[in-house]
Order: sequence, then structure tokens, then C-alpha cells
Amino acid sequence: MNNVQEESLRDQKKFRRRLQILEVARGIIASKGLRSLKVRDVADAVGCSVGSVYNEFGDFDGVILTVNRETVQALTVRLGGVPSEDPVRQLYGLAETYLDFFAEHANLLRSLFEHRMEDDRPYPDDILQMVMDAFALMHLPLVQLLPDADDVKIALLSRTLFSAVHGIISLGLEERMVAVPPQMLRQQVEQFVDVHLAGLGILPAK
Repeated sequence: MNNVQEESLRDQKKFRRRLQILEVARGIIASKGLRSLKVRDVADAVGCSVGSVYNEFGDFDGVILTVNRETVQALTVRLGGVPSEDPVRQLYGLAETYLDFFAEHANLLRSLFEHRMEDDRPYPDDILQMVMDAFALMHLPLVQLLPDADDVKIALLSRTLFSAVHGIISLGLEERMVAVPPQMLRQQVEQFVDVHLAGLGILPAK
């Protein structure tokens, strides 16, 4: 075996190990939550040393951030699939799709918002931008529905709407508190969007 082949095999092994680390970390977060994720458990499950995990991702934050990136990418794809022909229906569709995604991937999505960097380092700009891009999916339908509003107001409205829907769903699915039955939670989200759009003059008040 020549040096090129040996290097190729090493690269393949490294790539497989990286995928295994991510798979194990994702599985622990999804099933038990971010607080249950420990670097030693990941290393033992993969069959490598803790140092190997750090070598692959720089530090343990790197593992969590990579999982979080995958989560927000998957969320954005799901939200991006909501039909956009009718801006009002699109807003309801975005809220409903967010609820469905959250219900399916609650701990992974919570990890995105709960994770704090070691030593109070700033959160990476690329993930913050990805989250803002998800917020921005509510921007265009609001522009269509409020053509006289400036971009700053629309940006704040889209962020407020997204954040409020997130809060309703997050608390509604929180098992440690009084969890809301799925159909009732869906109704609450829809009712909030009703009231919010009525307050903006987009829908008649009920």
C-alpha cells in the first residue's frame, strides 16, 4: 500500500468516526436532552478517546454546534416547504409546521436555544444567521400583507411572531410542567396567530 492509499484510508476512517460522534451526540440530545450529553459517554459509545472527539471538533462545543447546525438546517428546509401563494395561509402554515417540527424534535430544537458556549465565548455568527434566516421566512408574507410598513417594522414583527409561537409551543410541550394536549396546543397556536393578525389589521377581529 502506498502513501496516498494510506492517507486515503486514514481520511475515510476519520470521516466515519466524525459521523459516528455526531450520530451518538444527536441521539443522546434527542432522547435525553442537552444536559445529559457528556463527552466521555460519546467517546465510549464510539469507541474512541475523549482526545479524538476534541481533535475532530476542536472542543465539545464543536460537537454540539454541529448538531445544532444540522437541526436549524432541517427546520429551515421544512419551513421553506410551506406554500407561499397566499400570505395569510403561509403564516398559519409556518406556525403549524414549526409546531410539527418541534413536536418531532423537541430536545434537538431546545438544544439550539439552550446551549451556552464554554468560557462565555460568543455564539457563532453563522448559526445566529441561520436562525435569523428562519425568522425571515415570515418576512415576505408580512411585506405582502403590510405594504406600507418599513423593513425595520416588518423585521421586528416577524421576529415577534416567530418568538411568540416558539414560546407557546415550547411551554406547551414541556413535560415537567403541565403539558398541553397536542390538538389543544395546535388550537392555541392558531388562535394566537388569529389575534396577532387581527391586531395588525390583517384579519377582522373575532
